[in-house]
Amino acid sequence: MNWINTVIFDLDGTLLNTLEDLADSVNAALTAEGFPVRTLEEIRTFVGNGAERLIRRSVGGNADEMTVQKVLGVYKAHYDRNCQNKTALYPGISELLERLKAEGYKMAIVTNKHQEAVKPLYEAYFEELIDVAIGQQEAYRKKPDPDAVFLAVQALDADRERAVYIGDSEVDLETANRASLPCFLVTWGFRDRSALEAAGGTHFADSPETLFDLLNQYEPG
Repeated sequence: MNWINTVIFDLDGTLLNTLEDLADSVNAALTAEGFPVRTLEEIRTFVGNGAERLIRRSVGGNADEMTVQKVLGVYKAHYDRNCQNKTALYPGISELLERLKAEGYKMAIVTNKHQEAVKPLYEAYFEELIDVAIGQQEAYRKKPDPDAVFLAVQALDADRERAVYIGDSEVDLETANRASLPCFLVTWGFRDRSALEAAGGTHFADSPETLFDLLNQYEPG
């Protein structure tokens, strides 16, 4: 019997490559409000702590609060309309999810992406395979706080002792640690392996096939 039977996934950089759509919307908002645009690599480093933090990092430290909120509003409206232009599943993810579903794993998504943007992406890519998708909402704190992870486990009627969190960033690792869950970190996302190792990561997957093997072979302790 496999020790793990419940899998909680991050979304951006883990299941979906959303970086170009995120960058396009950030830069549309920056341009609209008179700020210089950011490079794709800059935005890669800004992603992970939710939309507001993404915008704060993008506008820089000198913007006042009213300006930050205005840019954030433009960004959210643009992204909600354009979140599927260039976004795609990472290679092998569809097959991984189908295999996990067939083998009886319980699965959820917990992300810091705002909930209004999570819904269309969930419906487009995951509705038939993953039972629960929770984005950032005012009702609970965002990652790395574990509130949404606990909510997902409860919604799945799962055993937290047999759950794992899978992500691509130091935020995901801290989320798993705060939830007292093991964390598997994928190396195809928005952070490279050296950064994840520096953050304290210990379990890595270089491909969806490797990730499946980790899930099946993991034992606590």
